[in-house]
Amino acid sequence: MRRRIVWFLACVLPFAPGSVRAAEEMPVDVELVLAVDASWSMDSGEQRIQRDGYVAAFRSAEVQEAILGGGHQKVAVTYVEWAGEFSQSVIVPWTLIDSKASAEAFAYRLSEEEPERARRTSISSAIDVAAPMFDANGFKGLRRVIDVSGDGPNNQGRLVTEARDAAARRGITINGLPLMTSGASEGAASWGSIPHLDRYYATCVIGGPGAFMIPVNDWAQFPEAVRRKLVMELAGGWPLPKVEDGERPVRIAADADAVDCLIGERQWQDRQFRWPTDR
Repeated sequence: MRRRIVWFLACVLPFAPGSVRAAEEMPVDVELVLAVDASWSMDSGEQRIQRDGYVAAFRSAEVQEAILGGGHQKVAVTYVEWAGEFSQSVIVPWTLIDSKASAEAFAYRLSEEEPERARRTSISSAIDVAAPMFDANGFKGLRRVIDVSGDGPNNQGRLVTEARDAAARRGITINGLPLMTSGASEGAASWGSIPHLDRYYATCVIGGPGAFMIPVNDWAQFPEAVRRKLVMELAGGWPLPKVEDGERPVRIAADADAVDCLIGERQWQDRQFRWPTDR
């Protein structure tokens, strides 16, 4: 219930410390939604590594320099954790970051909240919830970005490609951080993961102007991958492709035919067929 209240306040009343009232529409270089996987496929230790990676990134000189190096020298960021179709929690609402101090404050607020886990994986719902959060949030960014991290394919909610395309048509970029870390130490992936998750993200998840992804193959790589990704997203010089009036490109991988964008849904159906009491 507390998280639902936080989600409502973040979407309707985005007046967190460091934020501004929606009517003012403060110009910023980037409006960034960090949409982070909080599903049961990751244990509590892995979730803590993930959270700490973002905390460390916003405390790093590289990320802070990227923020202050833009044309407006300010960005707006919110941190959301997601799992199943109805499991999205705003951990830190829209916050203006325009100095080293405000970046440190964002990191501190993020470090104070404990990660919570939930069932299923709905990347499409994470995108669908994140996309309207840009409306009347008090900021007007040169770019609007949803940064999706996760360790498995979509297995609940509408098709992830439909959610991606709908967001891209609104001029929103969806970048990816596929976590190919399942079973890294045991030599076998856990249920719900798939081989070549990076290809799945390239084909089915990322899209919009200048979309890109950075795969993570081991948890030891995570802090550096997050830092590098944030620098690319927050830097004012991030190159964007030219588009025609009203046209928003959706990036599709060259080997799209080799990737099944319904693989997660098929996995879940197969699981239910074999273990019908597991809901």
